[in-house]
Amino acid sequence: MKLNHLNLAVSDVVQTQQFLQTYFGFQPLTKGSPVLTVLQDENGLVLTLSNFSKVTEVIYPQEFHIGFIQSSQEDVNTINQRLKDDGFMVEPPRSLHNSWTFYCQVPGGFLIEVLCLNQM
Repeated sequence: MKLNHLNLAVSDVVQTQQFLQTYFGFQPLTKGSPVLTVLQDENGLVLTLSNFSKVTEVIYPQEFHIGFIQSSQEDVNTINQRLKDDGFMVEPPRSLHNSWTFYCQVPGGFLIEVLCLNQM
């Protein structure tokens, strides 16, 4: 069994959709709106972004995040640099919990981790 659908409550559906499309290759499955959009990644994960309550801030627990596992440290470095070049505040990747990783706050109000697992 694999996880293949997730809904994230976000403060800005449109901005979050654009971010995920631009940096992680998600494609829309629906036209989308400021309240709801449905996206899919190349592995078949269906990700719904919603703001049914039309809130301006979403508060997740501090440790909550979603991850994008990359195939190499080079890929992690490339995404990190691209985010920096586009004005996002990200620290350089580092070796942490058996991976090469960095974290980034997404415009919609949640945290992502971009990582490459180290070979043991």
